[in-house]
Amino acid sequence: MTRISLLAALVASVSLAGCTSTPAPSTDRLGVARLSLASGVPAGTVELVADGEHLSLDVSVTGIAEGAHGFHLHTTGECRAPDFASAGGHLNPTDNAHGAKNPDGSHFGDLPNLQVGPTRTASATFDLGHGRARALEWLFDADGTAVVIHADADDYRTDPSGNAGARIACGVLERV
Repeated sequence: MTRISLLAALVASVSLAGCTSTPAPSTDRLGVARLSLASGVPAGTVELVADGEHLSLDVSVTGIAEGAHGFHLHTTGECRAPDFASAGGHLNPTDNAHGAKNPDGSHFGDLPNLQVGPTRTASATFDLGHGRARALEWLFDADGTAVVIHADADDYRTDPSGNAGARIACGVLERV
């Protein structure tokens, strides 16, 4: 074997050694909500994604005032403007009190505040917990689930709504 052929074979084997197969991320996109303001103007999307048994919401919003905003899952998959009251209360299949600061636990629909920056945009990922099968049963029940952004920050304790103010954006979570 010539010196050049030997060098080429060595380079090829080293290159191939780095090509071991690694499993692709196992994330599945299970649902999406398209958020709208009361005026009908689009305000972003919320995607329900799964990584094995782990569920999370990937949020991307625009056109929302700067600051902290209550962000919740609501019991009914309906978003009638102007006040989005049709979405019902927080999704609470375990009958807990409201808020992460509540010693008795929180609603399944209680999520961390959404932090919107000076450009009136935000992106975040929120974990849902409770196991995939159970959470999907709650989210995609007969009347569906709405995703709601509130005008003010959630105080994480005031029952039942966290004192988060008016509902300013809403979207229905739909299976994909």
